[in-house]
Amino acid sequence: MTFDELKLLPEILKAVKDKNYETPTPIQEKAIPVILKGEDVLGCAQTGTGKTAAFSIPVIQNLIEDSIPQKEISCLIITPTRELAIQIDDNIRDYSRYTSLKHTVIFGGVKQGEQVRKLKKGVDILVATPGRLLDLNSQGFIQLDKIKVFILDEADRMLDMGFIHDVKRIIKLLPKKRQSLFFSATLPPNIISLAKTILFHPKRIEVSPVSSTAETIKQYKFLTNKKEKKHLLLHILKESKSDQILLFSRTKHGANRISRDLNKKKISAAAIHGDRTQNQRQKALKNFKEGSIRVLVATDIASRGIDIEKLQLVINYDIPNEPEIYVHRIGRSGRAGEDGNAISLCEPEELAYLADIEKLTKVKITEIKDHPYPQTDKPMTVAEKKEANKEKARRRNEFFANQKKNKEKRRNNSSGYNKRRR
Repeated sequence: MTFDELKLLPEILKAVKDKNYETPTPIQEKAIPVILKGEDVLGCAQTGTGKTAAFSIPVIQNLIEDSIPQKEISCLIITPTRELAIQIDDNIRDYSRYTSLKHTVIFGGVKQGEQVRKLKKGVDILVATPGRLLDLNSQGFIQLDKIKVFILDEADRMLDMGFIHDVKRIIKLLPKKRQSLFFSATLPPNIISLAKTILFHPKRIEVSPVSSTAETIKQYKFLTNKKEKKHLLLHILKESKSDQILLFSRTKHGANRISRDLNKKKISAAAIHGDRTQNQRQKALKNFKEGSIRVLVATDIASRGIDIEKLQLVINYDIPNEPEIYVHRIGRSGRAGEDGNAISLCEPEELAYLADIEKLTKVKITEIKDHPYPQTDKPMTVAEKKEANKEKARRRNEFFANQKKNKEKRRNNSSGYNKRRR
């Protein structure tokens, strides 16, 4: 099937061709005709399958055919992270460039002034994160009573991040008569339950379940020791010809440390995570896309919405303890049929995580044995793990006890100083 066969308007087909799209992905082929008919959709598709185009292209066409624009919010798209909201808005700009539809994106972490100015000019399609949407609604800058299409994207991540109550508050503000589109990478019972409160006789569309990885992604593992991981990473980066590398760290502290170490070795890198301001995160992502930094070090939540065309390499510096997270991570590469590579650096304590990943995906990850930092340490026994956890707890308690003592000491010193002054 081609996009011409999907009965799209000439102005949308022209925009699609500008993006060099030739044939629709499976989720696009299944979802676009259903959405064009105005039906509700419950879609299950993992990252990188082209679902943003699957819902935005037909919605743009429906709004045009319904004699919109009216410069009032007709379509609302809710997504959990700022990065993903920006990415969706960028895609809508591309797909609607030859139409008169207006769109904008709003999210927290930045001043609201510029966002409010754009809203006052009138928009047909609004992309938003839940918190900022509810905030601007409470201030009277946003009215949701004329919404014709409501889209909830990344629903599973929305629940993971604790937005369930915000989503329910938003739904109460919408008109009952509307088209609703619900997309999630997984469909556990709580997601199905939420979908039932939003959708009316939906068409269920599922492609590429979360347990599968794209066939275009070649997966490799390097077994090493914990203390030698950073040396192995440098070795891989020096050997690799990739000029854009997305690297995952389990923690914000780890992301900062890795980025700092790489820059010291003259490898341009930047970290994005929840403690960075929105401006810092956008700057890092912009520099990465433009090629001024080679390695973008991200935590999992911050990585949502990172969409780099033809990204060739993803590195798992830390193996995630949930195999589904691994699938989402490496899905940043090998998107839309492009070739990609995923490398995992595995220390002894992460071998079990790697086994869980292979069990879920039913893919044997290729081991690269010929490298200068082979794994020689053994995983800890159950008794050793208990002892190590006890030692961690002891050190943690000691740290907090010292903090408490120092705080009391400063308070006493301050009190004595004030008494002397009086």
